[in-house]
Amino acid sequence: MRVLLQPAFILHRRPYRDTSLLLEAFSHEHGRLGLVARGAASARSRLKSVLQPFVPLLLSWSGTGDLATLTVAEATERPVPLPPSQVLAGLYVNELLVRLLSRQDSLPGLFAAYRVLLAELAAAADAEPPLRRFEKCLLEELGYGLSLDREAVSGMPIVAEQRYCYVLDRGPLVADSGVSGVPISGRGLLALRDGVLVDPAVLREVKHLTRAALAEQLRGRVLKTRELYRAKREP
Repeated sequence: MRVLLQPAFILHRRPYRDTSLLLEAFSHEHGRLGLVARGAASARSRLKSVLQPFVPLLLSWSGTGDLATLTVAEATERPVPLPPSQVLAGLYVNELLVRLLSRQDSLPGLFAAYRVLLAELAAAADAEPPLRRFEKCLLEELGYGLSLDREAVSGMPIVAEQRYCYVLDRGPLVADSGVSGVPISGRGLLALRDGVLVDPAVLREVKHLTRAALAEQLRGRVLKTRELYRAKREP
């Protein structure tokens, strides 16, 4: 199979043999891909500087199975560099995509959301609101979207002033219903639903919820970028 000039981003790269690179890429039409870029790590290769995370690319490749061969890589536009304070946030999202996306699963909506996320991280002072919006989108694309409109048992609309307990396989339940789950206010559920995340207290609640939902999908696998976040916070 030969695929020509697909919009894509590099999620991860590592050395392969003497002069090549192993790439994890995320493409518009073909989802997550494993690619080998032969000779790309050699001193004379122009691809060495092109095949970087967060750079919008056009990629061509050939082959079938889990590892195809990269044939062309072109930068499509001047990338907006992430500020140093936001690079770790971008790497965290890249690691999520590598861990959670199946290969060759077309997710054009998620690809579009990823482009939006990078633009927001490049411009935003706070990475938290864009990350939470992207985590919500990722869960939806994986088929595990969060229920944010109605209480799971009664079907009544979420009330901003009410406290809830979010049970991951059921949805939000009124907090005094005697079940355990992720505590969150109605205000937090509605803010995540609408993507309007400005209140720091609401952001903290929403982060606990999306991280718990993602942990279910990660099935105990530890993210290296989470460990880096923790090390960065330590004095």
